[in-house]
Amino acid sequence: MLKQSLENTIAQDNKELAESKSVKAAAEEAKAIAEGDLSMAEKELAEDKKYLSELSTDCQQKAADWEVSTKSRAEELQALAEAKKIISETTGGASDKAYGLLQQASLSKSTSDAADKVVNMLQTLGKSNKDVALAQLALRVKAAVEMQTGADPFAKVKGMIQEMIDKLVADAAAEASHKAFCDKEMSESKAKIEDHTSTIDKFSTRKDKATAAIEKLTEELATLADELATMAKQQATMDEMRGEQKATYAEAKKDYEDGIEGLTMALQILRDYYAEKESLIQQPAVTVHSKATGEATGIIGMLEVAQSDFSKMLADATVEEESAIKEYEKITQENQVTKAIKEADIKYKTSEKASLEKQVSELTSDIEGEQTELDAVLDYYEKLKPGCIAKPMTYAERKARREAEIAGLKEALGILEGESATSFLAVRTRRHRA
Repeated sequence: MLKQSLENTIAQDNKELAESKSVKAAAEEAKAIAEGDLSMAEKELAEDKKYLSELSTDCQQKAADWEVSTKSRAEELQALAEAKKIISETTGGASDKAYGLLQQASLSKSTSDAADKVVNMLQTLGKSNKDVALAQLALRVKAAVEMQTGADPFAKVKGMIQEMIDKLVADAAAEASHKAFCDKEMSESKAKIEDHTSTIDKFSTRKDKATAAIEKLTEELATLADELATMAKQQATMDEMRGEQKATYAEAKKDYEDGIEGLTMALQILRDYYAEKESLIQQPAVTVHSKATGEATGIIGMLEVAQSDFSKMLADATVEEESAIKEYEKITQENQVTKAIKEADIKYKTSEKASLEKQVSELTSDIEGEQTELDAVLDYYEKLKPGCIAKPMTYAERKARREAEIAGLKEALGILEGESATSFLAVRTRRHRA
């Protein structure tokens, strides 16, 4: 019994040691997972910081480019306005006087040459800068000059310049409005993308942890179920053995008691019989059968030994049965306690597993909802890119293009101004001669 008790204690200690090792392994695994999540989060944070830095640099560059573009456009508008003003102030009167007095149906040769030179310059400038607007302006100037029949052949050209100025102003306003729209929408879309992505990562981390916990609980529940099944099988075997032992003891007890009782009765008969005859031992001898008194003593002794053996065997069997009953009851009690503990553990783990499964379901639904919103924002962001993140011209390219256009337009206006002055002098000479 002491050995069995010590073995049970050792087994229980080994079991607790195994459970402690299992808990330690689970804790180490959770620690490894947490460290992995931390490393991933730090890596993502570094990437986000890098992306934010690049985005900030890009936004600053675009803002600077936009300011330069706005300044360049303003300078261009100013140049065109000055050109228009110069044309109005220097050629208006000359055109009225010259063409009003001469009433010529066609242009003079010098005016035609000046117009051709201006058209060629505009066409060359449009080709070099790949500016369709300048090329179209050159064609319109050419057509206007060739078809002009009024007193002022430059009036329509002035109108064209004014139209170009108005168009540039409208383009500048539209570009500024579009840039503000793009800045606002792109910034909000990026913020939403980062927010949804962060939320999805957070939900995914929780879901992974809950899923891992569910898998662990499933394994533990399966282990507990196996242990309970093994315990129930062992208990059934013990119950069967106890029943067999009890039946064997009951049969042996009955046999021993019957044997003792029979021997007791037999001994009583023999003792009474031979004790009665001992009083007649002084009687004269007869020729008939007489009792064997000496042999009776040996038989009685043998029966008494047998009776003692039966009594001893009955006592030993009784002690053994009582010991077996105590051991059976002790192990059964321990099994019942262990069973109750394991059943309570199963109930708790089953409830915890159900709670985690519900949490996983809710997290899955949340992730799907966030992913749907993220997909919508990404789709909108991709649609914004072509119009908002088109590769812009560099500042040097835009500056060279603007300067070339301004220089060409100024040169064209200079030619027109020179031609206006020449026409004015020619008219005065003709008047003088007349």
